[in-house]
Amino acid sequence: MKPRSWAVVPAAGSGRRMGAAVAKQHLLLCGRPLVAHALAPLLACTDIRAVVLVVAANDEHWRETVRPDDRLLFATGGAERCHSVLNGLAALGGLASPEDWVLVHDAARPCLSVAELLRLFEAIGDDPIGGLLALPMSDTLKLGDEAGRVASTAPRENFWRALTPQMFRYGLLRDALADAVSAGIAVTDEAAAMERAGHRPLLVEGAAANLKVTGPADMDLAEAILRHREKL
Repeated sequence: MKPRSWAVVPAAGSGRRMGAAVAKQHLLLCGRPLVAHALAPLLACTDIRAVVLVVAANDEHWRETVRPDDRLLFATGGAERCHSVLNGLAALGGLASPEDWVLVHDAARPCLSVAELLRLFEAIGDDPIGGLLALPMSDTLKLGDEAGRVASTAPRENFWRALTPQMFRYGLLRDALADAVSAGIAVTDEAAAMERAGHRPLLVEGAAANLKVTGPADMDLAEAILRHREKL
C-alpha cells in the first residue's frame, strides 16, 4: 500500500519574544491569524490526509481564529516543542501506519508556498527516512566567545539553515522523538531527533521567504511577502 501523508503543526508556544497580549500564532497577518496562514498550504494539499494542530491546554483563541475543517484535528501541547510534536503524533496513532509520511510545520512560518511544499514531496520521493526544507548558508559565520567577541570564523560550506516542514516516516519519527524525550533531551527540531537516532535526513533546498516569525519586524516582512504574492 502506498504510504499516506499527514501533518502536525505545533502551536502551543506563548511567543514571549513577540511581546504581544496573545500568543503570536493568533496575531493578525494580512487580516488572518498567523496560524491560519501556516495551515493553509497543508490543508490545500490533497496528498495530506489530515493536519493535527497542537494547542496549549489553556488556549481558547484557536476556536476564534481557525476555521473548522474535516481534515483538521487537535491535540494538547506539552512543555516544549518536542513534547507538543510527540502529542501530535500520538493523535495520529489510530490513523497513520509506520511507513506513512508525517510533515511537521511551524505555526510561526506563514509564508510556506504550495510550490515549495510540492518540491519537498518530489525530492523526498520514496526515501526510506525523509528530510527537511533548508537553506544553504550564504553569510559568513562567526563563533563568539563568552566576552561577546569573535573567537573564530567558521567555513560556511556545507552549513544549512533548517526550515519546515520536516517530513519523515511516521514510525521512525515517533520512536526518535519518544526516545529523546525519555532521555530528557529537548530537541529543537525533528531532524535533530532523527540524527540522534542514527538517521541522516535529506536536505531539500527551500525558499528564503519561508521565514519564521519571532519578533515584530518578522511580521512586517511576512506581510510584505504575502502582499506581493497577492499581486502575482
